[in-house]
Amino acid sequence: MVSDVAEPPRPAAFEDRLGRIERCGIEHIPESARKSAPRNLFMILFGGSLTFSVIIIGWFPISFGLGFWQAATAVVAGSAAGAALLAPMGLMGPRTGTNNPVSSGAFFGVAGRIIGSLLEATASLAFAALSIWTGGDALAGALAAFFDIEDATVPRLVAYAVLSVVVTLVSVLGHANMVAAQRFMIPTAGLCLLVGIAVYAPDFDPSYQGTGSYAFGSAVSTWLVSALICASTVASYGAYAGDWTRHISRKLHTDGSVMRALLLGGLFGMGGPFMWGTFTAAAMFGSGHADADTPYVLGLVDGTPIWFVPALIYLGLASGTAQAVINTYGTGLDTSAIIPRLDRVRATLVACALATVLVYVGQFSSAVADTVSVFLQLLACFSIPWIVMVAIGHRRRRGYYDPDALQVFNRGERGGIYWFWHGFNPCGMAVWGVAACTGLLFASNAWYVGPGAALAGDADLGFLAAGVTAAVLYPLAVRFVPDPPEVLGPPG
Repeated sequence: MVSDVAEPPRPAAFEDRLGRIERCGIEHIPESARKSAPRNLFMILFGGSLTFSVIIIGWFPISFGLGFWQAATAVVAGSAAGAALLAPMGLMGPRTGTNNPVSSGAFFGVAGRIIGSLLEATASLAFAALSIWTGGDALAGALAAFFDIEDATVPRLVAYAVLSVVVTLVSVLGHANMVAAQRFMIPTAGLCLLVGIAVYAPDFDPSYQGTGSYAFGSAVSTWLVSALICASTVASYGAYAGDWTRHISRKLHTDGSVMRALLLGGLFGMGGPFMWGTFTAAAMFGSGHADADTPYVLGLVDGTPIWFVPALIYLGLASGTAQAVINTYGTGLDTSAIIPRLDRVRATLVACALATVLVYVGQFSSAVADTVSVFLQLLACFSIPWIVMVAIGHRRRRGYYDPDALQVFNRGERGGIYWFWHGFNPCGMAVWGVAACTGLLFASNAWYVGPGAALAGDADLGFLAAGVTAAVLYPLAVRFVPDPPEVLGPPG
C-alpha cells in the first residue's frame, strides 16, 4: 500500500533512458518516473542467463553421474521450485520504490536491513567474477582453438580486460541500458544456442544412463542435490528483483503481471539455459569428449567443430558481459546503501573495480577461485532464509510499506515506524541468525562437512535446512513477539 498524496514534479535526476547515465540509486523513485514494465523482468532473467556461468548449472547433474532424463527432471523440478520463491520477491520494489535490501528494513529494521545489502553486494561481486572468469575462459579457449595457440594465458588475460571494461560501462549507464543489453542477448545469443543444439545433436543420446557412479551415494540423493542446486540458483535472484521492479509503476501494472514475469523468467528464462547445459553435457559425456574431471567450457570447446567456435567466442564475450552487468549493477546499488555518501555511479565504479581485481587475482591463484566457489555455497545458507522471511513478512503485512520511513538510515536520521530497537528488529534478526546457523550444520563443501550433511551422505543441504527453519520459526516468532501495530498500516 502506498500513500496517494500527490507527488512533486519529476526531477531530472530520476530520468532513466537508454544512452544516459542513471542517477537514481536506493532513494525512493516517484511513480511518475517509473517507465519499466514486467516484460523487462523476463528479458533480464532470460538474456542474462544465456551465458556459461548460468548454463554450467545444467552440467552438474550429468557430472554427478545422473543419466539424461534423470538430470532433465531435476533441472525442471528445481527451476520450478526456485521460480516459485523468486516470483513474490518482485512485489516490494513497486511499493517502496527502492531495492529489496532497503525494503527489508520493514522486517529487520532500517539499520538491520544492512544484512540484505551485505548479502546482495558480496554475492553479486562473486557472481560477477565468476561470469567474467567463465566468459573469459570460453573466449580464450575458443581463440586458442581457432588460431591454434598452445598457451591461452595471454588471450585469457586480454579477454578478462575486455569483459571488465564493457561490464563497467553498461553498469555505470544503469537500468535502461542493462535492459537493452539483455534484450539484445535473446535473439543473438539465443540463436547461438539453437544452432548449438544441431552442432551437438550427433553426439547426443537421450538414453544416456550416466556414469553409474553417483556423487552422493545414490540416484535419489544425487537427483535431490541437483534439483536443489537449480532451485537455489533461481531463488538467489530474489535479492536482485527489487533492483529492477523499483522502476515499475503500481498504477500501470498489477502484482500478478510482475509475479508472472518473474515466474516465467525463472522457469523458462533460467531453466532453458540450464537444460542446454544438461543436453551438451550428456552429449560430451556420452561421446567420451569429457568426463567429471573435465572443465565444462573446455570440454565444450574440444568437442566443437571449428566453424562453431565464433559462436562460443560470442557467448563468452557478449553473454558473459550481460550476466556480469546484472551483478555489478546490483553491487553498486548495495554499496551505496552500505555507504550512503557514495552515489550509485561512484559505488558502481568501486564494485566493478573490486570484481576486476578479484578476477585477475583468481587467475594467478587457484585458491581464490576455490574460495569464491565455497563462499557462494555458504552464502546460500544466509541468503535463502533472508528471502523466505522477506516473502513471509510481505504477506503478513499485506504489502504495506512506508517508503519514507525506509529511507531514514540512508538520510542519516533516526526514528520512524521501522526504527524498532536502535534501528534493528531483534525478532527478525534472531530468527535469521538461528536459521543461518542451522543451515551451516547441514552444509557440505571443500572446507568442511557439517554433521547434518554427513548423515545425508555429504550432500549439501545447508540452504534447504536454513530456508525451512526460517519458514517455521518466523511465523511463530512474530506470534509471540508481535510487530508494532503501526507497521501493519492504517486500520482496514
